[in-house]
Amino acid sequence: MAIATMTTPLPISFFPFLLLIPAICSTICHANSNLLCIQSEREALLKFKNDLIDPSNRLSSWVEGRDCCEWIGVFCQNSTGHVHQLHLASLLSAPDFNATPAEWEAYYNSLLGGKINPSLLELKHLSSLDLSNNNFSSIQIPKFFGLLESLTYLNLSRARFQGAIPHSLGNLSKLQYLDLGGNYFDDLEQVTFKLPSLLELHLSGCGLHPSSISVNSSKSLVILDLSWNRFSPVPKWIFSLHGLVSIDLRYNDLEGPIPDYFGNFSFLEVLDLSGNSLDSSIPNSLYSLNRLQFLSLMGNQLQGTISSAIGNLSSITHLDLSYNYMLEGRLPTSLEYLCKLKEMDLSYNKIEGGISEILQSLSRYCLGSLESLDMSNNQLSGHLTDQLGQFKNLSYLSLAQNKISGPIPSSIGELSSLKFFDVSENQLNGTFPLSFGQLESLETLNFRNNLLEGVVLETHFSNLTRLTTLTASHNRLRFEPNSSWIPPFQCETIELGHWHLGPKFPQWLKFQKKLFVLDISNAGISGVMPTWFLNLPTQFEYLNLSFNQLTGGISYLNVKDIVDLRSNQFRGPLPRVFRNLQHLILSNNSFSGSLFELVCNSSSGELMEVLYIDKNLISGEIPDCWNHWQDLGLLDLGSNNLTGKIPPSLGHINLTVLNLRNNSMFGELPSTLQNSSLIMLDLSENHFNGSVPAWIGDNSSLLRIISLRSNNFDGHIPHKICDLLNLLILDLAHNNISGTIPKCFRKLYSMAKRNNRENYMYVSEGLYLSALLVLKGRQDEYGATLGLVTSIDLSTNSLTGEIPKEIARLVELRSLNLSGNLLTGNIPDNIGNMKLMESLDLSMNQLNGEIPLSLSNLNFLNHFNVSYNNLTGQIPTSTQLQSFENFSYMGNHLCGPPLTKNCSTKDFSTDSENNGSSSEESKVNWLYVSIVLGFVMGFWGVVAPLFFIRPWRHAYYRKLDHIYAKLYVFWATMDI
Repeated sequence: MAIATMTTPLPISFFPFLLLIPAICSTICHANSNLLCIQSEREALLKFKNDLIDPSNRLSSWVEGRDCCEWIGVFCQNSTGHVHQLHLASLLSAPDFNATPAEWEAYYNSLLGGKINPSLLELKHLSSLDLSNNNFSSIQIPKFFGLLESLTYLNLSRARFQGAIPHSLGNLSKLQYLDLGGNYFDDLEQVTFKLPSLLELHLSGCGLHPSSISVNSSKSLVILDLSWNRFSPVPKWIFSLHGLVSIDLRYNDLEGPIPDYFGNFSFLEVLDLSGNSLDSSIPNSLYSLNRLQFLSLMGNQLQGTISSAIGNLSSITHLDLSYNYMLEGRLPTSLEYLCKLKEMDLSYNKIEGGISEILQSLSRYCLGSLESLDMSNNQLSGHLTDQLGQFKNLSYLSLAQNKISGPIPSSIGELSSLKFFDVSENQLNGTFPLSFGQLESLETLNFRNNLLEGVVLETHFSNLTRLTTLTASHNRLRFEPNSSWIPPFQCETIELGHWHLGPKFPQWLKFQKKLFVLDISNAGISGVMPTWFLNLPTQFEYLNLSFNQLTGGISYLNVKDIVDLRSNQFRGPLPRVFRNLQHLILSNNSFSGSLFELVCNSSSGELMEVLYIDKNLISGEIPDCWNHWQDLGLLDLGSNNLTGKIPPSLGHINLTVLNLRNNSMFGELPSTLQNSSLIMLDLSENHFNGSVPAWIGDNSSLLRIISLRSNNFDGHIPHKICDLLNLLILDLAHNNISGTIPKCFRKLYSMAKRNNRENYMYVSEGLYLSALLVLKGRQDEYGATLGLVTSIDLSTNSLTGEIPKEIARLVELRSLNLSGNLLTGNIPDNIGNMKLMESLDLSMNQLNGEIPLSLSNLNFLNHFNVSYNNLTGQIPTSTQLQSFENFSYMGNHLCGPPLTKNCSTKDFSTDSENNGSSSEESKVNWLYVSIVLGFVMGFWGVVAPLFFIRPWRHAYYRKLDHIYAKLYVFWATMDI
């Protein structure tokens, strides 16, 4: 989202330019003068040049025999020929982060470096010296600069000087302008500036702290810039400089309340305290500064409400209170007295009230002055009204992320100066006004995530010739222009996701020659993606065509950063991609063939961070050539037709997510995986074997999700799993794991302690984890709520022993499934401590005893099954336990609701009632004996072969598992 920025105006910022006037006059008048520069000064400049490093030969005009007054950067006095100004600042500014290596090389070559020769002392009349924006990284500021007695202007900013600020600079009694900003001085010896003529002092970004510097120029100094340092608190010596007109202390380490002393600067016009940690309310002393024109308190921790005294700031033109997050309440109506206000930014706070009332206050006196208004990310409500159209000079308006409802007024078309309009993430409804087509100056239009509906016509865009950004996803709009329509704009960003644009692919996109961000996801587009689209001259940075019905093959994707083509019907081999692509999301298509070309091609994968190719038809083995994918963090190849083993090279990259579920892979897990920083490991529904590796808990403390479900793992559950403090989901179901349930499960911190977790599990910008989980007897995909799920599933294994009572300490656990094992003993009495439990399945074990009374405490329980155990006694009475069907309890010796069997006081006859020695009773007993003997012989005739013949035994248990699984699914379906 674009955010309006306020630049700090400097009231006397003309000083450097005034110094240039004599230089310009000198240059112009020099053509009519026969004076040459002084010989001694020419020689001094040549010595100075000889010690410099000049990669780009900027000083090529500095040669013996030529008039030095004609050399580049040298300015002489017209009347005397003395050199009085030396301006050698770099001619190129630093490139942005997207610059090419050639642009960076040209920039670095333009910088002067080397040493500074003391021959400059020969320039007795030198009044202005500018060496800014160069590279003197190997030297300190020369001490002899303090002997240049005629200097009135000294600019050494961003020249990369090191060491300390020389004390000798304090001797420059005529100096009026000093800028040492952007040089990081690591030797912070105390420096005191006693410069009686100094007007401006700029020390921005020098790494200074309170004891580094003090200034004693109380009568002259008007501009003080100490921004981007480490001052904490505000240096007290500042408050003795009563003549200050501008104070810049942004981005320091200021804490606590805003000092009231600022109210004593009666001439103050600029005050910038942004980017600190000030945490008080705004003091009334600031509101008394009636000459103040610029006030920025942005990016602090200010609290409370904005006082009605703000109306006293009658001279204010720029007001920025954004990003404090805790400023609250309604805005005072005294805003109407800020009659000179041009820019106001109150974004990212908790300001309440109706937007129409705020606009009403501002409209009384600010109609002709207000140019920029940003109140995004607050709690504003109400409707936009036609009064919005009265702000004729408004060029920037952002009301995003509030609770504003109702339609966008048609008067929006009267804002002839409007360049930026953002009302995204509100509750606006109605239609998209036709009057938008009148905004000839509009460059950015953003109304995504609202409730607008209806048809958008070509007329809506008729005069938007300057539009570069159109962001309107997640509305209910339909746009089907004529196939021959040519848009009047050339956009760089178009986001129309969740519009209805189909069924044909939008033909008008072929005329967008500057487009680098495109989102037309979920837009009802079908058919083959046209070849002209794949051959557009522009290179996309972001392309999202997901959730359409596009078909056909794709040979090459000319996208620089992010591609999202999921949930279409693309087929054929995987496309070739741009070598620097970062996110490739091809999930849920019909891509086929091998991974080899994509993975092993040395030109791809170097910067890839996310690779999602799940739910396709990819076959073959995963190739073992991942070593150059060093930035890859998220890899999802689930639900394909992959075979073979996990290649060892996958463990040589620092994966955070590895999903290979639902393939036909086999073998043991490679030990190299222990080198990863996995958050999620899903290998379920394959044929992996061997034991669950102990290293899974060694270096993987970040693991939150482990799913090894439906494989052939055997052995015991390693105790190292208990070291996974962040583990939320553990699924080892449907394997051949034996042994007991580790008592150390109590150490699974995230299942035992209450934490403030978000619904989403974010793993990358704009991406959150999703996982297929079997909970409550059914399989579902969890994404938006995955961060809230806590689950242990050890079902359908061969676990023995008792359920450890320690497991009840996992009070944050919401799902526990231990069914289909060989567990014995009683259900732990303290299991009722797990009060957040929603699903509990202990069926098909050998548990005995009674159902603990504490189970009646589980008020959130909605899936429960203890069937086919040896449980006895009465089912405890509770709202939840009586709500389940009978099959949740069948196969036991239980009684009481919901079962129809009543619990009698005597279930069996007493021993005295069974005593006797009659011959008839003896005959009955012998009958029982013969029945038992027959059963024993028949039983062992079947069991003995199973006991001694291992293949028979394995086949028998597999058959039982198969029958159990079918029965379980049947019962679960009945439950649903």
